[in-house]
Amino acid sequence: MATQTLTSDNPQPMLNATKLRAREVSLFYGQFQALRNISLEIPERAVTAIIGPSGCGKSSFLRLFNRMNDLIVDTRVTGNVELDGFDVYGKDIDVVDVRKRVGMVFQRPNPFPMSIFENVAFGPRRHGMKNPVELAAVVEKSLRQSALWDEVKDKLHQSGMALSGGQQQRLCIARVLAVEPEVILMDEPCSALDPVATLKIEDLMRTLCAEYTIIIVTHNMQQAARVSDITAFFMMEEDRAGVLIESGQTSHIFTNPRDKCTEDYITGRFG
Repeated sequence: MATQTLTSDNPQPMLNATKLRAREVSLFYGQFQALRNISLEIPERAVTAIIGPSGCGKSSFLRLFNRMNDLIVDTRVTGNVELDGFDVYGKDIDVVDVRKRVGMVFQRPNPFPMSIFENVAFGPRRHGMKNPVELAAVVEKSLRQSALWDEVKDKLHQSGMALSGGQQQRLCIARVLAVEPEVILMDEPCSALDPVATLKIEDLMRTLCAEYTIIIVTHNMQQAARVSDITAFFMMEEDRAGVLIESGQTSHIFTNPRDKCTEDYITGRFG
């Protein structure tokens, strides 16, 4: 049977339509249940923040959308995880296509041990782009989108490992952008950065969400309030399974949450 790619008859859906959806999703690592019955809609071209105490499954939930949890032995997912209405865990879905459309930026910058240019060109090369002129154009566009071009345009052939921490993280964002994703997952992307570099990444997120759907996991409540349009609050139950307590517009979650646990967490009473 041919492998199904995730395509849509409507490649330009209306602004703020649902881009990603979890329906009654549970995640198991062996016998341990990491997530229980999570249902959440992620709007397109917006920033959604996932907040909650350590260990409540925020990163595990994030990795559902590009199937990164598949890399962990004995992982099982129940329920539905959808991208543009397609179940990304369907048996005929092309996982490479999923990960091209749903890119990921990790907690610590992880540039490849190669030049700045080759870091950004890596993905397009893997997907078959060989023309040097086209590659150069993609590299420049991606570095401009990640607000890094002006800082590195004269040293593209120097090692990406030589950049500062904040620059390395923006290089990793450029590397994701180079394969033209629709969604960018960010797992605590500023936790290893200083305040100046953090603000640059936050400004970048607000710029990128005009074109991309962004989900960020963060422990920084001020950051969630500054950058996100939607906030989802997770907690652990007694058996350590992560559950969704509530979600909604960030302004509402931070000023008038429905659940007392949400209010206690965002005001620092626990967590």
